[in-house]
Amino acid sequence: MKIHRSAATFKGDSSLNTWIYRITVNTSLNYLKKKNRFTFIKSVLTASQSIDFEHPGVVMENKENAAALYKAMDCLPDSQKTAFILSYIEDLPRQEVADIMETSLKAVESLLQRAKVNLRSELEKAYPHRRKSKN
Repeated sequence: MKIHRSAATFKGDSSLNTWIYRITVNTSLNYLKKKNRFTFIKSVLTASQSIDFEHPGVVMENKENAAALYKAMDCLPDSQKTAFILSYIEDLPRQEVADIMETSLKAVESLLQRAKVNLRSELEKAYPHRRKSKN
């Protein structure tokens, strides 16, 4: 509905796809701020536990590992989480992620690097026995 209501404001400075993603991201972030105790990732986990859900972007071998990844993603700051989801779950090009997030390409790359470090740390806490040694 927001996209339909905002159609007249589309200036064509970016692609239609980017403009729609921007509306979606803003709407999602506003919702998360309002519902502080519930997050998008928790709702995905709840849905995945009640139905047979396999997101094509999830590269983990099974649902337990995917659930651990989503739980770790829930610990990320909103900007890192948004960049990570758009880049790795939605598989969007980095420049498009930058356009959607209204930031620079370097900022998105920085967010992704910090997100990976934070995710690695969270997953190592959850699975200390699975840590790979650096050779």
